Amino acid sequence: MVDDEPRWLSTDETNAWIALSALTTHLPHALDTQLQRDAGISLAEYHVLSWLSMAPDRTHRMRDLAARADVSLSHLSRIVARLEARGWIRRHPDPTDGRTTLATLTDAGWDKVVATAPGHVAEARRRVFDRLDDAQVGHLAAVARQVVEACGVTLPRVDGA
Repeated sequence: MVDDEPRWLSTDETNAWIALSALTTHLPHALDTQLQRDAGISLAEYHVLSWLSMAPDRTHRMRDLAARADVSLSHLSRIVARLEARGWIRRHPDPTDGRTTLATLTDAGWDKVVATAPGHVAEARRRVFDRLDDAQVGHLAAVARQVVEACGVTLPRVDGA
């Protein structure tokens, strides 16, 4: 006989799930609000600029950026078009594969990331890290990495930052 009964969450798991659901709703909104107010860009736009700023030659394949952002290529294209119109990104064919489009952060885009990052980091500190001790930061990183990897995403590690 097959047991079709769902594995319901325990009380502790339910409380953790409620907290995680609230975090994934409210933290991005708070970060987006700060970026819109202080830098005139959305959180999604900042992520694209930031990822490009950390890439070799400040360049990524569009499909890789779309995968990292977990958006369709057409959605990413709309985001990149807005950034391109402001002179912060340049799209161009991959010289080694003409079927692939690359996005490159321009010098003006780099300047935008450099100008925007301090306010974004201050907001992240205020909303998250100032409320945690070192052990909690380590636990947060480990738990977040495990959950994201269960979603099929491998996160890069930053060393010496």
